[in-house]
Amino acid sequence: MAGTETSEVYVVQKAIPAGTPVSGLSDSVTKRPIQKSTLTEGTVTDLAEFGSKVTAVSLVPGEQLLSSRLVDASAFLGPSRIAVPDGMQEISLKLPIERVAGGKINAGDTVGIFISLQSASGDAAAKSEATQLTFHKVLVTAAQFSNGSPAQPDSAQQGQSQGSLNSANNNQTDGTYLITLARNSVDAERLVYAIEFGKIYLSKEPAGAIEGTAGPVDNTKVFR
Repeated sequence: MAGTETSEVYVVQKAIPAGTPVSGLSDSVTKRPIQKSTLTEGTVTDLAEFGSKVTAVSLVPGEQLLSSRLVDASAFLGPSRIAVPDGMQEISLKLPIERVAGGKINAGDTVGIFISLQSASGDAAAKSEATQLTFHKVLVTAAQFSNGSPAQPDSAQQGQSQGSLNSANNNQTDGTYLITLARNSVDAERLVYAIEFGKIYLSKEPAGAIEGTAGPVDNTKVFR
């Protein structure tokens, strides 16, 4: 990294279960120099600042330790649900498995939200459809089966993240999942509109994913 501006932050080096207290993280995280251009907002540089907080979700090796994933012990709600951040509200989407990254979305993950809508033109002949990646790294606060039961790890799949939807032993009945997202009031309005009058896809968009969009994609841009 010679000549590159870096900052030392904590990076996960061993898998950390949800609910682990900060005092127990020292053997599972290490400080590494990371290029500032690739740092995620809220990276942790001093564990002592977080006192008695616990990990809100399971953490995997290689990811940067983020302050948003450390919560008060009283706010830890289990592996299938996390507390909504202050100032935000929750909204649930009912989506089929192919629209939620194959069902492999857990509470604590962040997702990208693709919205497809038809143009509002009054001329029926001029109407067209467009898709855009509208929201980046949206926090998932709950992942549930379609009947509302929380996602739980399959006892035979202990290597999977806790709370994974992709479990063989579930009460899924209609091929859909409930994904609850944390969003501010303005974005929540836009999401409700998209649910009512359009279609939504979720991508699994981790902290290190590169953000970007070329704007709405319609039938004139798909084959460019």
